Amino acid sequence: MICATRPSRRRERALCAGLLLVATASAHAASPAAPTPSDSFVGELLALVIPLVLIIAGLLFLLRLVRRRYGLSGNDAPLSVLQILPVGPRERLVLVKSRAGRVFAIGVGAQSVTFVTDLDAEDLEAPPSTDIPAASHSPPNIDGYR
Repeated sequence: MICATRPSRRRERALCAGLLLVATASAHAASPAAPTPSDSFVGELLALVIPLVLIIAGLLFLLRLVRRRYGLSGNDAPLSVLQILPVGPRERLVLVKSRAGRVFAIGVGAQSVTFVTDLDAEDLEAPPSTDIPAASHSPPNIDGYR
């Protein structure tokens, strides 16, 4: 082809441009009409949603498989968080329970994790409710009731 071997001559460039124009025009004339967009919006939507649902279901299955395989969650997990108490903007006190039943208090900061203490069973029990009846000498409410 002349265009590829000597692109520097003017006459050959014009010839190449003319050949290219003729080739593209004949290609457009010979090809069928441009494909029209699909008439079914629902069909296009299903073509997008079905693969997406399959991918999400596969990822959820994989997550469940990994959790079971490595024991990352569930009742038999090696550690579980019982409670988180924020004590600052980025600091927290976390109660962690081990599989053996021991409970630890751990301080978690922005840059560090610190063991605080090992808690006993009586530390975890709810305090006994002390219902103190109202004293008879208390002033009445706005409604006049004591």
